[in-house]
Amino acid sequence: MAKEIRTIGVMTSGGDAPGMNAAIRAVARACAYYNVKCIGFYRGYQGMIEGDYCVMNARSVRNIISRGGTILKSARSKDFRTPEGRKKAADHLTEAGVDAMILIGGDGTFKGGQIFSKEYEIPVIGVPGTIDNDIAGTNYTIGYDTALNTVIDAIDKIRDTASSHDRLFFIEVMGRDAGFIALNSGVGAGAEEILIPEENLGLDRLLESLKRSKRSGKSSSIVVVSEGDKTGKNVYQLADYVTENLPNYDVRVTVLGHMQRGGSPSCFDRTLASRLCVKAVELLLDGEKNVMVGLINNKVTSTSFDKGLSGTHEINKELLRISDILST
Repeated sequence: MAKEIRTIGVMTSGGDAPGMNAAIRAVARACAYYNVKCIGFYRGYQGMIEGDYCVMNARSVRNIISRGGTILKSARSKDFRTPEGRKKAADHLTEAGVDAMILIGGDGTFKGGQIFSKEYEIPVIGVPGTIDNDIAGTNYTIGYDTALNTVIDAIDKIRDTASSHDRLFFIEVMGRDAGFIALNSGVGAGAEEILIPEENLGLDRLLESLKRSKRSGKSSSIVVVSEGDKTGKNVYQLADYVTENLPNYDVRVTVLGHMQRGGSPSCFDRTLASRLCVKAVELLLDGEKNVMVGLINNKVTSTSFDKGLSGTHEINKELLRISDILST
C-alpha cells in the first residue's frame, strides 16, 4: 500500500529557465488546495544535502508567476553524485518530514532523482524545465517558448544593423546537443542558413548557400548557429572561414549567451508550468512515482523516467526543408 503523502518537497535544478517560478507557484498552491504541506529546497540537490529549505504556502509564492529565474535558486551538485551526498540529502528529507519530491529541471536532474528514488524509496515526479526542449516525453519544456521569443527579438534587431551595413552575421544561440532553438528561431526570423548539431551540413554547403544568396541580390545575411553545431570548431572559426573564402562579405559574430535564459516567461510557459505542476502534485497523491509529466498533443501525460531518459526528442526536419525554400 502506498504511503500517504502529507508533505511534498520541490526544487529547481540545473540551468534556470523562464517559467520555473510559475512552476514553483503551481506546486505550492496545488499543495495548499489539497491540504498538503509544501517544502521548498534551495539550490537544488545541494540544498537537500545541506538542509537548506523553507516551508511554502499559497502566500509564499504570490507575485512570482511573471518573474524569470527561480526564487529557490538553482545549482549543479557534485556532492549529490556520491552515495555520501545522497545519504545526507535523504536524512534532511526525513528531518523535514518530506514524503515525496517534485524535481523541476532537465535530464541531469531526472537521472539524479531516479537514482535517489531507488536508493531511498521516495516517490519522485519530474517536471521538464529547460530552454533546450531536448527531453523525450514532452513536446515542450518549460522555458523553451520564452527563449525562442528572446532569440527572435534579438535576431530582428541584429537584422536591422545587418541590412544597414550590408553585413553577414553569425548568431550563436544555446543548444549544446539539440538544435531546437536554432532551427525554430532561424525559420521564424528568416535566417539564410541554420546550423544545428543534428545535421552537419558541412562548410562547402555553407559557402554555396551564401554565394547563392549573394547572386540572388541579397546584400546582408543571417546565419543562426546552435552552440553544439559541428560544422566548425566554433562560431568564430566559421566566421574566419567565410571571411577567407568569401572576402566580399563583411562578417560579424554575435553570441547571445545567457540572455536566452532570462526574462519574464511567456504566457505559454506560465500556462505550461501551471498545468504540469498541478498534475505532478495530483500524481503523487494518487500514488504515482518515478515518472515525468509532459505535454503531448496538448494533453498532460506522464512518462516513466526510464523511457524519458532513454528516448530522444527528435527535431522537425521538415523545418530544414522549409528554411531552404524560404531563404531563396
